[in-house]
Amino acid sequence: MCLSRLACVLMNLLSYLYAHMAAPLIQLIRLVIWLVLLSAVFVPLERLFGLRPREIFRKGVGTDLVYYFLSSLAPGLCMSLPLAAVAWSAHRLLPAGFLGAVAHWPLSFRIATSLLLGEIGFYWGHRWSHEIPWLWRFHAVHHSPEHLDFLVNTRAHPVDMVFTRMCGLVPLYVLGLGAPARGSASLIPVLIVLAGTVLGFFIHANVRWRFGALEQVIATPAFHHWHHSNDGPDVINKNYAPMLPVIDRLFGTLHLPAREQTRTYGIDQTIGPTIVSQLVDPFLPERRSTEPAADETA
Repeated sequence: MCLSRLACVLMNLLSYLYAHMAAPLIQLIRLVIWLVLLSAVFVPLERLFGLRPREIFRKGVGTDLVYYFLSSLAPGLCMSLPLAAVAWSAHRLLPAGFLGAVAHWPLSFRIATSLLLGEIGFYWGHRWSHEIPWLWRFHAVHHSPEHLDFLVNTRAHPVDMVFTRMCGLVPLYVLGLGAPARGSASLIPVLIVLAGTVLGFFIHANVRWRFGALEQVIATPAFHHWHHSNDGPDVINKNYAPMLPVIDRLFGTLHLPAREQTRTYGIDQTIGPTIVSQLVDPFLPERRSTEPAADETA
């Protein structure tokens, strides 16, 4: 009797552990697989077509690997409840006829509208992260490396990533573009974030490629490398858009010379040397060194 009860308790415990650990474990395995695939693609490309010589196991690669997993897991966990609250509020505040009309838009029009609105939201979230000193404390982590390669894409403080993504996704949920359409779950916000993330690895890559007129249409490494430039006040605070350079042209922040490449990366102020200090220091009011002057942000 005691053995059967003990076995029942153990089975319940195992079932509980499986139910609560299977999903995170699967997600972790998925991230490892993606990291292997990304490395298999970008490491050879950066070795063969590198803009600047760079060792594979360069300084800070361990920190960037920790950020890779942290930045892949934290934003989704932090945004699910706020976005659900936004969608719930919009459903009750907006006229039902409007939401119904949006739900019946053709899929191609929903995607195009979502991409444009999301891009504008991401642009301003990113730009505010440079222009508002308190937000810059978090965003400075991403701009601190004095080199660029594909792995720098995910070197970002969770607060920074959550804020920027919320700026891009909230308009979609407010207007019903993030809600299910015609009875099926909408994947539009997920696709936009996924496309932006994949493109993000490419535009951070240490490659010397130029794409001519195509650079005016979609973000490329040359376009985004200028965003990380520390070449002087005339070229910083440029190229905020994650995917569409036309948004920067619209708001007067585009800088994309046809043949010139940026010479230096990074920022002038110093951030914490460890990942713990980089995550904690932006919350501390006395850490004023991370607040950039108007002409010193990168």
